[in-house]
Amino acid sequence: MADSIAPLHLVLGEEELLIERAIAEITGRVRAGAPDPDAVPVDRLRAGDASTAELAELLSPSLFAEDRVIVLDSAAEAGKEAVAVITAAAADPPPGVVLVVLHSGGGRAKALAPALQKAGAAVHNCAKLTKAAERVEFVRGEFRAAGIKASGDVVQVVLEAVGSDLRELAAACSQLAADTGGKLDVAAVHRYYSGKAEVSGFDVAELAVAGDRPAAMEALRWANDRGVPHVLLADALADSVHTIAKVGSAGRGDPFKLASELGMPPWKVKKAQQQARGWTSATIGSALQVVATLNADVKGGAADSSYALEYALTKILDLHAAG
Repeated sequence: MADSIAPLHLVLGEEELLIERAIAEITGRVRAGAPDPDAVPVDRLRAGDASTAELAELLSPSLFAEDRVIVLDSAAEAGKEAVAVITAAAADPPPGVVLVVLHSGGGRAKALAPALQKAGAAVHNCAKLTKAAERVEFVRGEFRAAGIKASGDVVQVVLEAVGSDLRELAAACSQLAADTGGKLDVAAVHRYYSGKAEVSGFDVAELAVAGDRPAAMEALRWANDRGVPHVLLADALADSVHTIAKVGSAGRGDPFKLASELGMPPWKVKKAQQQARGWTSATIGSALQVVATLNADVKGGAADSSYALEYALTKILDLHAAG
């Protein structure tokens, strides 16, 4: 394993895109430093659900000390016994192991995060970007990674056209960088997003989860005609389904209280509570499978992503009707 890789990492926060990127970066660096990159296993499980015995076995030293990555999800919800096992492993990581702990920063195991930092964990900040200035810097960073120095005006126009969702912003920056060949100005953004403020991916998604078949299908056709990137449409549909699943499983509590617990704004919780009335646990479970398949399809898994989108939208509408 590469000497530059820390054996302990704390991925701190709840922004899913940043969390996924942090895990991918760590895993990539471990594999890059291994004799056989393809042979490096990545074990991932929810620390909050795992038994102490499972954690202890996973974190025990390997006979051959081979390189491996262990990712522990939901560490903020781990019980006392599990926290003790994680803390012990963090203090003395098994040879060859890179331990990655995902922690929201709160939860019943709130004290685990500072304990891991004290143990020398490399910290990856993945907090939600709630301030406008943070989203501006995020967009700048996306363009910078694509080799583009974007002006403040360009960044602002992108934010106005796309919104605040990081997945949509990341996809939009990547698409703009590719489509403009790096020659990006305000006029180019306006050309690419001309008229898209009228129907966004989230408009299509909201019509779909509400079961409005005619309006949803029409909005999707309009979005396709106007060139809205398929990945943005797929991400918006996935976000709506995941939000309903998350809020629905939390019950019918006060939106403001649930907002704090779920890490999302109260208005979004309230809207999802209303939308969840048209879904059952079975139909929303099936919808989660549909959007997971669609995510792979629009990223190269399907020969025709337009057809994949229309098919997925139809399935979502059928599931809503069945609920």
